[in-house]
Amino acid sequence: SRMDAIAELSLEDFSVTVEPGVTRKALNKHLRCTGLWFPVDPGADASLCGMAATGASGTNAVRYGTMRPNVLNLRVVLPDGRLLHTAGPGRQPRKRAAGYDLTSLFVGSEGTLGFLTQATLRLHPLPEATAVTVASFPSVGAAVACTVQVLQAAVPVARIGECPRPEVGLGVQVPAVELNTASSHPEFLDEVMADACGRFSGTALPVAPTLLLELHGSRHSLAEQQQQMEEIMQQNGGSSLAWAEGLEEREQLWSMRHNAWYAALALRPGCQVSHKDGDDGGRAHGAVKATALPSLAQGYSTDVCVPISRLPDVVVETKQDLQASGLTGPMVGHVGDGNFHCILIFNSQDLEEAQRVHAFTQRLGRRALAAGGTCTGEHGVGLGKRTLLQEELGQEGLDTLRSIKAALDPHNLMNPGKVL
Repeated sequence: SRMDAIAELSLEDFSVTVEPGVTRKALNKHLRCTGLWFPVDPGADASLCGMAATGASGTNAVRYGTMRPNVLNLRVVLPDGRLLHTAGPGRQPRKRAAGYDLTSLFVGSEGTLGFLTQATLRLHPLPEATAVTVASFPSVGAAVACTVQVLQAAVPVARIGECPRPEVGLGVQVPAVELNTASSHPEFLDEVMADACGRFSGTALPVAPTLLLELHGSRHSLAEQQQQMEEIMQQNGGSSLAWAEGLEEREQLWSMRHNAWYAALALRPGCQVSHKDGDDGGRAHGAVKATALPSLAQGYSTDVCVPISRLPDVVVETKQDLQASGLTGPMVGHVGDGNFHCILIFNSQDLEEAQRVHAFTQRLGRRALAAGGTCTGEHGVGLGKRTLLQEELGQEGLDTLRSIKAALDPHNLMNPGKVL
C-alpha cells in the first residue's frame, strides 16, 4: 500500500508508469485535467498492477482492449530475486519486434512467475462526447443477436451490454480533443439480473433481458450512430429505448451495472461469503464480503468467452442449463467481445447444491470450448479451471506452460498450485 506513486507521466507519449498501490480510479483522477484517461474498467477500483497480473478486462474492452495491449512495460521481481524489465529499463515503445514478448507473458500470469512492482501503461484521449442507451428485449437471444448485428454493422461502439436503466449521457469531456469515430461496448443482463439490479438500486426496471450501450466520439458523429443503433435495436424487438444527457446520469447507470455482483448476492438475503472461479481467478474484480447478517449463502462467479458468431446459441443454451439445474445464476456479460458471466448463489453447507454448481461451471466451460472459445475470458484459471485449461490447450500447450514455469520458478515459490 506504500508503493502508491505515479512514477512518471508522459503526456506526449500517452503513457504513465505506476507502482502497485495505484488504483484505476486514483490514476484517472490524477489524469482528469490532462485530456487523457486509462479506460480498462473491470468494475472494481482495482490496483493497476493487480489488473495486469490477472489480465483484467471489462466494459470498455471492445473499443480499447484488455490489459494486455495496454501494458507497455513491467518491472518484475523474479523468484530468484533478480529484477526484470520486460521491455528493457525505461523503454515504452508502442510496438516492438525485438525478441519474445515478455510483457505479454507476465500479463495474466496470476502471480505464478514473479511480483509486479511497476507497470508502464498506454493512455488514451478522452472522448469529446459520450452517449449511453438502454433497451429491453423479449429474450436473451434477441438481446445478444442485436449485439452481434451492431458489431457486424461496424457501429463504432465504446461499450455495449445488458444492464438496468434506460438513460444516456451526452457530454463534452475534453473540448480540445476531437474524436471523429465513436465506439461502443455491449453489456447485457438477463431478466434475473435486470430485476436484481433494479431492486438493489431502487430503480423501476422492466424484468427483461436488457442491453446497455455506450458511444464515444465527436458530437457530430454521435447523432448518426444513435440513429443506426436505434434501428438495429428495434429490428430485434428492443423497447424502452431512451437517451439521456449529463455525466451524473451516465455514472448512475454504470454504477448499477458495476453493482451487479452485490445485486446478485442480495437475491439470497444474508449472503456473507463470495468467491470467483478457483478462489483466486479474477481478483481484479475483488472477492467481497457483503455487510449483511451471517448466513450460509455463497456467491460464485464464473465466466467464458466464445466467438461472436456462436454467442447467441451459447448464451441461450447456458440459460436453459441454469433452469434445468435449478440454480440461481443471473447472467451478465461484456457481450461485445463474446464474454459473459454467471453469478451462482447457493448454500455453501448444502453439498448437493454445491456439487450442482461445480458441475454447471464445468459444463459451461466445455460448452465454450466446443464453440471454439475459452474456459475463461477474464477471471483466470486459478484452482477451479485447471482441468479445463488442459482440455483447451492440449498436452503440448500445457507442457509448454510448465516449461516456462520451471525455467522461471524451479522451486514453485510463486502462487503454487494456481493455473498449473
